[in-house]
Amino acid sequence: MRSFIFVFVALCSIGPAAACELNRPIVFAGMDWQSNAFHTAVAQFILEEGYDCETDVLPGTTIPLLQGVAQGDIDIVMEVWKDNVTEVWNRGLRRRQVVEVGTNFPDAVQGWYVPRYLVSGENAPAPGLIDVSDLPNYKALFSDPEEPDKGRFYNCIAGWNCEVINSAKLKAYDLEEHYTNFRPGTGAALAAAIASAYLRQQPILTYYWGPTWVLGKYDMVQLSEPAYDAEVFMALATDAQPTQATAYPVVEVAIGANRRFSESAPNVIAFLERYETDSALVSEALAYMEETGGRAGDAAERFLRTRSDVWSEWVDAARKAKIDAALSDSAS
Repeated sequence: MRSFIFVFVALCSIGPAAACELNRPIVFAGMDWQSNAFHTAVAQFILEEGYDCETDVLPGTTIPLLQGVAQGDIDIVMEVWKDNVTEVWNRGLRRRQVVEVGTNFPDAVQGWYVPRYLVSGENAPAPGLIDVSDLPNYKALFSDPEEPDKGRFYNCIAGWNCEVINSAKLKAYDLEEHYTNFRPGTGAALAAAIASAYLRQQPILTYYWGPTWVLGKYDMVQLSEPAYDAEVFMALATDAQPTQATAYPVVEVAIGANRRFSESAPNVIAFLERYETDSALVSEALAYMEETGGRAGDAAERFLRTRSDVWSEWVDAARKAKIDAALSDSAS
């Protein structure tokens, strides 16, 4: 009752928020991965409860949905991985069909990881393991049961581009004589291998990427590599015998919108321009979904309840009060 009175008083004291600018549902691109589902659910809740807008989600895969944004069938896409969709997204920008509204998170990562319990703490077995160049000294720690004289490196999933890049890195870093190149069949198999090692506090050396529930749930340390160099990195995909390697680039993930929509909904666009998270925050939300079996909507409401220090910067006081009231109603 006390929280209800507080919210009621707050609503009365700061005045009404303007109604939705559109008289139709705002359509989001329902990309088929969890972090996009989480961000879409957060934005939907804020627009529905804070802006009185109706929303909808059109599910699908990346390229058709981005084309839908360009054509105006879809209004908003919460994750544009610009390094992965260069051609279709840049074409939309050149034709002035789409706009980049802001940066959702600036630090999507890929790299080689080990559990923190291997490198930190009083009894850590590998306190000197910091860089990929240190790996030959620790191959016995990561011994491959099928080839015990070598350590086992858990590569990316066979068929993915990262598997090609990591295989080239093993050559360039002169690690092939020290480590086997173990390729899991699926993403689930790789995650299960990491979970199993972590549960038993066993060594594991693995490629991984974020934001993901794995990096949100398990405390993993990324090994350092030579600083990212675009030319060297591109050669890793084509050079059969590379002698140089480099870290993966840190990727900026943008929020995109159809241009005509952006011109017709300036208040919504102003909210999206202020929307900003980071990779660690998203990984934490994904770990919550994994642990609880919850939906993206559950993770979104949990985020809105616990991290008002983040999202309250995205909206004005009147809309924040309405969102707080909706969260209180949802919890009762």
